[in-house]
Amino acid sequence: MAIYSHCTSVKLLLLLLFLAWRADPSASTDHIVGGDLGWNPNINYSSWSHNQTFLVGDLISFRYQKHTYNVFEVNKTGYDNCTMDGYASNWTSGKDFIPLNKPQMYYFICNGFCFGGMKVSVVVRPLPANATAPTKALAARGSAVEKSMAVRRVGDLVVSLVFAVVIGLGMM
Repeated sequence: MAIYSHCTSVKLLLLLLFLAWRADPSASTDHIVGGDLGWNPNINYSSWSHNQTFLVGDLISFRYQKHTYNVFEVNKTGYDNCTMDGYASNWTSGKDFIPLNKPQMYYFICNGFCFGGMKVSVVVRPLPANATAPTKALAARGSAVEKSMAVRRVGDLVVSLVFAVVIGLGMM
């Protein structure tokens, strides 16, 4: 009985160490604009953005019908007036991942549907002093960010599953 108890204690300790290793205080958050409603007309994106906390290194994702909607980053004047003032970038894939690399205000609109409410502004705050900065790989634009995050998540899943199987089969 003492041997069984000792093995259980070792497994529990290993599990706790594994979970602590997996915790990443600097992990970025992917904020999906509008949540389940996505990027569509007649949605209150101001309310949505005020209920989010955006930090440097996070992503803002727009999910929408490709060839119907789009995303343009503009300045405050462009945002307020639904114009292309201060145009910085645009995305049209229908599933856009945009890195938020600086602590500042970001303004996004949909060209053609901005007056229908398709605009959002977000305040990006600096990382807390105790968090490490995100890697430069996550700061890349477009599909490179998506692929990097997908590879990382698949790798994390594989490691977690292997660890769970090893613990579950009593190999440790």
